[in-house]
Amino acid sequence: MKSIEVKNLCFEYEENIPVIKNISFDIEQGEYVVILGHNGSGKSTIAKLLIGLLEKKSGEIMVHQIPLTQETLYDVRSHIGIVFQNPDNQFIGSTVRDDIAFGLENKCVPTEQMDTIIDKYAKEVDMYAFLDHEPSKLSGGQKQRVAIAGILAMQPDILILDESTSMLDPKGRNEINHLVYKIRKEKQMTVISITHDIEEAVKADRIILLNQGEIVQDGKPEVVLSDIMMLEKLGLNAPFAYLVSNGLKKSGIPVNAQIDEEKLVKELCQLHLKK
Repeated sequence: MKSIEVKNLCFEYEENIPVIKNISFDIEQGEYVVILGHNGSGKSTIAKLLIGLLEKKSGEIMVHQIPLTQETLYDVRSHIGIVFQNPDNQFIGSTVRDDIAFGLENKCVPTEQMDTIIDKYAKEVDMYAFLDHEPSKLSGGQKQRVAIAGILAMQPDILILDESTSMLDPKGRNEINHLVYKIRKEKQMTVISITHDIEEAVKADRIILLNQGEIVQDGKPEVVLSDIMMLEKLGLNAPFAYLVSNGLKKSGIPVNAQIDEEKLVKELCQLHLKK
């Protein structure tokens, strides 16, 4: 079953200056898709179009077979949760508990049910101990965990991450990425990650590679991310593991070309045990 269908989508911020140029793609239910590209490629614009924050010029967007229009906007948004780049822009409440409760209040969830729901999702993102803390005093990674908890409490089918780790340090970025992998696996959610982070893209089921508002590649990470010439042309780095594995092969060490560091380390360990 398709979670999202996009057909011949076009968008422009100003007349005659196209930003999204007649793109089409489908995303299956439970799929983890990375929309990858350099800054200005149109990635975040697609995220805003999918949830109706921007209005398309032409084309069609379907979410769970519901055409996205002004009339269906509420129905479509009930299926989608989005986490933005800066979590501070999403905080409403004076405490973590209040912030997670905000969306539930808008959905008219009975007060007697709220605490159970809030506790459940705060535990899922490992923020239960911080429920009475002020969001503004949390670290960047903790803020994103709270933002994700608030979205999960609304129980969407689709989670969109719009550059949600770009403001974090490497430790925070890894923590949020691992949390998203865990949530997606446990809940079988459809996840769309908007990013220019190659190492995050390695873990996806599929990559949609954008350049100047057009799809230039759409396929498995091992195919898209091993096209070094294309990545360099678009101003993107090759995966670290791919560069290392190629260097090892040139040095006479018989390893496969790998884009995933964990798989490369495992292969090297197996080679060592054989000696």
